[in-house]
Amino acid sequence: MRRRRCPRPLVPLLTVLAALCATLLTAPSSTALNATSQDTTRREDAYAGYLFTYFTGENTADGEQIRMALSRGNDPLHWRELNSGKPVLTSNLGTKGLRDPFVIRSPRGDKFFLIATDLRMYGGEGGSWDQVQRTGSTSIMVWESTDLTHWTDRRLVQVAPDTAGNAWAPEAYWDDSLDAYVVFWASKVYAENDPDHTGTTYNKMLYATTKDFRTFSAPKVWNDPGYSVIDSTVIKDGDTYHRFTKDERDPSSGTPCSKFITAERSTELTDTKYDFVADCIGKGAVDRGEGPTVFKSNTENKWYLFIDEFGGRGYVPFETTDLASGKWTPSTDYRLPASPRHGTVLPVTRTEYARLLSALPPRSS
Repeated sequence: MRRRRCPRPLVPLLTVLAALCATLLTAPSSTALNATSQDTTRREDAYAGYLFTYFTGENTADGEQIRMALSRGNDPLHWRELNSGKPVLTSNLGTKGLRDPFVIRSPRGDKFFLIATDLRMYGGEGGSWDQVQRTGSTSIMVWESTDLTHWTDRRLVQVAPDTAGNAWAPEAYWDDSLDAYVVFWASKVYAENDPDHTGTTYNKMLYATTKDFRTFSAPKVWNDPGYSVIDSTVIKDGDTYHRFTKDERDPSSGTPCSKFITAERSTELTDTKYDFVADCIGKGAVDRGEGPTVFKSNTENKWYLFIDEFGGRGYVPFETTDLASGKWTPSTDYRLPASPRHGTVLPVTRTEYARLLSALPPRSS
């Protein structure tokens, strides 16, 4: 009779299973690993300051070129002028003048676009303010960069229709729903049967979409309240777009908010009927204001609105902890660059901050 073999004890198998189970229970899950990786990336690439891109005005030969400044750490009210205070970008295309620079980071974060108004007024070279709105440039200047220090592919691109007399203060915002950048600017648009643009009209905000800042859709009217408006800027908070625009009406019209800033909001970027929030923003703190630029603090629940007191001090900073309120308080204890005019404030990472300081050494102070 063959002897039956006894089954091997289960203890070793159970021991292995227990060890495996313990390993699974104590090891981080793939989700946890991803979260840890993302947290590390966030710490390494956390915003360490702000880049301020601007021009200084038409009173000097190089004032209508692009300058840059870097905040002192994450303090958006104190700045160092980069490149020893000299222009970083200049133009020999179009009118050879650059005003109202705007910088946008791509949605993937791997590229930047800088756009600006093609306009030169120094020494009367561009003609009168009336003339440059009738027969001025209908193109904008564009640059690209991957590091904020090397700018390439400089080009003039027409965005306004042939019936327009100007294309002023271009800005852009990425719209996920359109999978494109929405680029907007101010233009005076004349009648089709007025090729010499001799008639009477006023500035409206137009917009077009683009994926590459080379090819643009046909422009459409974005904001036409029935009177002249220019210099719109936008910031998104949650699901709401907040738009700030200069009321360009002449003060002699009797309207109390002429030459000050109006705030509106909408849940759709290209909406042609934003809801009113507030007007006369800046009145009482600046003599008159234009070129608003708005940005959120890197470190706290606060927003800043810089308003250009044209003909006066240049940019003056305001702040709020409630973006939807329309109430802005003048900032105190600030030191901006010398004579900053209409531009952009962009948050930058530690890597970008260090690179800018190295590539464009600041003016000693």
